[in-house]
Amino acid sequence: MKHDSILITGASSGLGHSLALTLARPGRRLFLGGRNAERLTETARQCISRGAAAEIRLCDVTHRSAMEEWVQGTGGLDMVLACAGITGGTRRPPAPDMAPYEPDAQVRQMFATNVEGVLNTVLPALRLMLTQPRAQDGLRGRICAISSVAGVVSYPGTPAYSAAKAAVDRFMVATGGNMKQAGILLSSVVCGFLNTPMVARNRFPMPGLMDVDNASRRILRGLRRNERRIVFPHWLVAGSRFMDLLPIRLAEAYYTNQPTGAAGSMPEPDLS
Repeated sequence: MKHDSILITGASSGLGHSLALTLARPGRRLFLGGRNAERLTETARQCISRGAAAEIRLCDVTHRSAMEEWVQGTGGLDMVLACAGITGGTRRPPAPDMAPYEPDAQVRQMFATNVEGVLNTVLPALRLMLTQPRAQDGLRGRICAISSVAGVVSYPGTPAYSAAKAAVDRFMVATGGNMKQAGILLSSVVCGFLNTPMVARNRFPMPGLMDVDNASRRILRGLRRNERRIVFPHWLVAGSRFMDLLPIRLAEAYYTNQPTGAAGSMPEPDLS
């Protein structure tokens, strides 16, 4: 698998940070994007200490023109890892006769970051890779976006997050069916809970919680195998898919009585 030149969004923490360190080695050129200058600089420092060349870019994936300029300005990419994202759940009812809810601003930011942000990364990368020659394995490049097990269910605890991650998965897999003919592999990562700062303050049990470094290795192994949908843990995703086949009233009767993702159990996301 040719991956000498790699762009990673969300590289200042969590999965993006772990993937950057896992990939860092002599001969690699890493383009690292994120919003936190201090943490992003530290990620780059650690990558450089492992022998890689690393360039940082302070950027917000919701800024379309800035992302276009950054991706196109790399001059060529073997791999793109779209890891930037936010999560959040419902708030407690404001009154006894009201219901759990998501603030309008949170819903819109969830789609702006998790869907538009992925498109702002993937679309310029596709245009760039289409201009590149095929490598010995027949591919012009690989693009991977992070979805979630939440994207395979209609979960009342995280409505906007579930919908956004479903959109990411469907877009990557469906578009990948066309792009493989041009030698570009598009992959969606459908994963469960990872022990990242994004979920560290969740106030509920997280079944199947996985170490982020193990997740990074699983993702890269899937890319080496040209997997279009990289799934882990399988038992959690399979169970969630089964739940989505049930009548809505039955699935909701189960979900609304679970501590996982109950209203008010997730920290409010940074919407700045």
